[in-house]
Amino acid sequence: MKSRAVFMSCLGILPLALGVGCSRTASARAGGPPAVPVAVAEARLADVADRVDAVGSVEAYETVSVKAQAGGQITAVRFQEGRDVRAGDLLFQIDPRPYRAALSQAEAALARDKAQESKASADASRADSLFKDGVLSKEGHDQALSVAQAQKATVAADEAAVENARLNLAYTEVRSPIRGRTGSVLVHEGNVVKAVDGSPLVVINRIDPIYVSFTVPDKRLAAIRAAQSRGALAVEALAAGDAAAPPTGRVTFIDNQVDAQSGTIRLKATFPNAEGRLWPGQFVTARLTLGQRQGVVVVPTAAVQTGQHGDYAFVVKPDQTVEQRTVVTRGSTEEGAAIDRGISAGETVVVDGQMGLVPGSRVQAKAGSAPPPRPEVTAAGGRP
Repeated sequence: MKSRAVFMSCLGILPLALGVGCSRTASARAGGPPAVPVAVAEARLADVADRVDAVGSVEAYETVSVKAQAGGQITAVRFQEGRDVRAGDLLFQIDPRPYRAALSQAEAALARDKAQESKASADASRADSLFKDGVLSKEGHDQALSVAQAQKATVAADEAAVENARLNLAYTEVRSPIRGRTGSVLVHEGNVVKAVDGSPLVVINRIDPIYVSFTVPDKRLAAIRAAQSRGALAVEALAAGDAAAPPTGRVTFIDNQVDAQSGTIRLKATFPNAEGRLWPGQFVTARLTLGQRQGVVVVPTAAVQTGQHGDYAFVVKPDQTVEQRTVVTRGSTEEGAAIDRGISAGETVVVDGQMGLVPGSRVQAKAGSAPPPRPEVTAAGGRP
């Protein structure tokens, strides 16, 4: 009875096994694994702007760390931090009383020595007359002239001392050397500062105009120099979160050497900045336009992937399988990624669904994407 039961169960399993085997054979005959649904697009020719995008940093056109040139106690701060100032505006007042006293002392010494110079000059004139008349000896004559000349030199030194005292008094009024925007007040009223070697009182940045500094690969240097020879190079500064049209500047500086470690060269563009849209220390995308390129192969940016060996894209062949190709790009534009090598106009590329693909995978275009390429027809009318 047990043998008969086992035999009957085997008969029941056999049709199921045969059915599975037949279904697998049918699937293989149908073409193997199911096609992967992907979005595709056609590579096309277009005239695109030859651009270089780089990460740029905004730099002040001028930066001045204002320091005291006269030591003493700060008695007043004459500006509001974070506000614009003009060249010559009063920023800090240092106690002027010691310097006024020094100026008065220097002026008094000058007046005294001027009086003595006048007497010495008169004595020299009388000595000259007496020497000519033979009344005064040559020694006495020379001595009178020497005293007069020495007194004249003393007066000149006193005049220099007075000028120095006036200059030190003027330094008690700390004024802005440039037009710009002030930062935080670093030394407040009541503090005592040292002359010259002390810490800055405030930092002023000139932000109109303003610089954007960025680096580009050295392989683009020849194209940049060629474009610059034809005219000024335009640069746009694209800031994150700024929906308005980007400000436009001009390249005004190309560094005199290439950075050997990074293989890049530094450029600076100058931007008008009356509205303050660019701010020192801000990071922007610097878009340098070199000109127009005619008849460039363009594909959607999403079609270009980055792998261990560089950029690549999946190209759909006429038999609805994909081929992975290495491509050489030259930046992205509003039209898409500009292809230098690897894809020809009219070929179909995968723009979505690449994660499920390997070379040779069968694909099926999703609805709404570009139609896949038609199979090629041989001269005999059959399919290859």
